[in-house]
Amino acid sequence: MSGVSIRIHEGAGPTVIYLPGIHGDWGLIGAFRRALDGRVRFVEFAYSKDELSLERLSELVHAELTAHGVTSGWLIGQSFGSQVGWALMARGFEADGVVLAGGFVKHPWPWGARLFQALLSAVPSAIVNPAYQAYTVACNALARRGPEEAEELLAFARNRGAREWAAMSWRLSLIVKSDPRATARATRRPVHYLGGLIDPLVPWPLVTRWLAAECPGYKGEVIIRSADHNVLGSSPRESAERVLSWVTATS
Repeated sequence: MSGVSIRIHEGAGPTVIYLPGIHGDWGLIGAFRRALDGRVRFVEFAYSKDELSLERLSELVHAELTAHGVTSGWLIGQSFGSQVGWALMARGFEADGVVLAGGFVKHPWPWGARLFQALLSAVPSAIVNPAYQAYTVACNALARRGPEEAEELLAFARNRGAREWAAMSWRLSLIVKSDPRATARATRRPVHYLGGLIDPLVPWPLVTRWLAAECPGYKGEVIIRSADHNVLGSSPRESAERVLSWVTATS
């Protein structure tokens, strides 16, 4: 895949555009999508594994949206996806609103992204796929997921390999350099923060404090106690209901 891939799930309500985190695709969003239950038009993306800049990545996303007649909608930026979302808005995409799902503006701890990148580089490629599968089995057991979601997550894990690992490392380097604060300061469309209480990757109290002080469109945060950094995946039903309440309130 040299560009980006798009899937559109038609629904009865407003358009919601999902921009994935550093994993780069829609493999972790199935439970959240099903919890939306066709009440929105859900657009989801998978990124190229090539080393693309945020500007180029947002250009490709914008081109796909335009080609499919999507000229506006709510953006859900999951972690790294928030950086794609800000870059998309800087290009002139008409966002009806923004949900930062474990997302951020300028990452408060860029050293953390560098450390994570170093850890990824230190892992031998031969154990990447087994490690993913073991982690997925553990998550399924802890969350007591249903068979459909468990199989979906195992399929996601089976498709992870050295190239996906390298792409994640590249996206971490983009996080270190990214600084969309000027875009956030100019945003008057509604911006909501959705996070999990336990998040070792993004310090959400620092993110929400900055948003409250600097972003004119910021409407506040919802922190789900039972969720982690992957809030859409670890608490899909509550996340879906929150998102639906926000997008339908302004549609």
